[in-house]
Amino acid sequence: MEDTILILDFGAQYVQLIARRIRENGVYSKIVPYTITADEVRRHAPKGLILSGGPSSVYDEGTKRCDLRLFDLGIPILGICYGMQLLVQSFGGNVLPALGREYGRATLELTDNGTQSPLFHGTPNIQQVWMSHGDHVTQLPPEFELLAVSPNCPIGATKHREKNLYGVQFHPEVVHTQYGTEIFYRFVRNICDCRGTWTMKNFAATAVERFRNEIGHGQVICGLSGGVDSAVVAAILSKSIGRQLKCILVDNGLLRKGETEAVIRAFSGHFDVELNTIDASDGFLERLTGIEEPQEKRRRIGHYFIDIFSEAAKKFGNAQYLAQGTIYPDIIESGASLDQTGIQPAATIKLHHNVGGLPEKLGFRLIEPLRELFKDEVRKLGIELGLPEDFVWRHPFPGPGLAVRCLGEVTREKLTRLRNADAIVVEEIRNAGFYREVSQVFAVLLPVKSVGVMGDGRTYDDAIAIRCVTTDDFMTADWSPLPDNLLRKMSTRIINEIKGINRVVYDISSKPPATIEWE
Repeated sequence: MEDTILILDFGAQYVQLIARRIRENGVYSKIVPYTITADEVRRHAPKGLILSGGPSSVYDEGTKRCDLRLFDLGIPILGICYGMQLLVQSFGGNVLPALGREYGRATLELTDNGTQSPLFHGTPNIQQVWMSHGDHVTQLPPEFELLAVSPNCPIGATKHREKNLYGVQFHPEVVHTQYGTEIFYRFVRNICDCRGTWTMKNFAATAVERFRNEIGHGQVICGLSGGVDSAVVAAILSKSIGRQLKCILVDNGLLRKGETEAVIRAFSGHFDVELNTIDASDGFLERLTGIEEPQEKRRRIGHYFIDIFSEAAKKFGNAQYLAQGTIYPDIIESGASLDQTGIQPAATIKLHHNVGGLPEKLGFRLIEPLRELFKDEVRKLGIELGLPEDFVWRHPFPGPGLAVRCLGEVTREKLTRLRNADAIVVEEIRNAGFYREVSQVFAVLLPVKSVGVMGDGRTYDDAIAIRCVTTDDFMTADWSPLPDNLLRKMSTRIINEIKGINRVVYDISSKPPATIEWE
């Protein structure tokens, strides 16, 4: 059993970052609803708890509260922002609206108790932190001591005098907090006494054994999309059940240029896997005819994938299992639960074809080995499993394929333009040596026409947007400032080589407020 830290989610904007910071210390973390009971926590047997931030005020009627018995379990607890306010109020302290709210960078000054505290020991007395709060603690209960202050916050951090209960008003999970990484290390490794043994190597060994036992002699179908997620799933199951796994690459007419060949190359000679290719492009395009709404595109694509896999299952010994490359960001953005009792549904950003886009009755038992992993963890896992490095580091490609990069109605003609434009963008990024420097780059065909001039004649043609982002976890992302000469070369080639395109624009929006994909 790996050491575990549970994160109680009170609706925090940064709750996924908290989970990542813990995992960076080699400790497994899991986000659970704030309604989890003390008895349920005992069953998880965590080494520590974190109470996340949240948009509520602790003094409001009906506000989000946790089971007060958690504070008597003897488990170290760290309250962050709202979590600290809730912790303090639960012991009789006061929380009120702040006269001077703090949003953004702030200077934190440690008290004498703070410098000696296991949470801050070894960090400077004065340090920069990231604040985001409109309420603050005005009075501590007698059982608590003051650890830190900031100019607009009289109580910036605190600790119970006898129990391992800590609270910080700032957000150590964001990169703008100068010593946030050290604070998490001290809490997770020193205060909670976690061993730091959760690695992708251990995860791989555990997953292989787990699915070998779970599947037994069953047959499994795994749909390969050309992306790293489904490839890593196939690698895990290949080691678990060998030839009981049947991989299917569905050519849905929405793949990147040369996608089929790239997938076949990645698996040939590396895994003993039966790989089958099914050409279903006509069926997918027929179902997308006249459809412009992005969620409906995803639903139709997800449903037709299941129809294809159901037919394939009959040919392959009536397979009972369907394996998918669902990862943690898919779950979060689709507003789905992490497990049967897991997180409360978050706001639905977009349906992923393999989460919200699936029909209610599948006819399969789902296997999702990567459901709790972030993208960078998936890549590390792929390397551990023996996938070629150049394939593992391929940029992500959405399950619905080019359908969600071809805005508006999807047609063969539009897909051809988009596919060729995308190939040019990726080729030029590679030639310039930026492919591994950025996280994802692709072209988007916009549903607008604009006037242009070519050869002294008027044109009224389509526009292509180039999207290039840099990110660690794909939960947040920033646009990449590519060199002018590289963008110029991409634009010139796209307009000159692809008939029907007369304008190229560059997307300079971050996530949030935008998403990485346009649909």
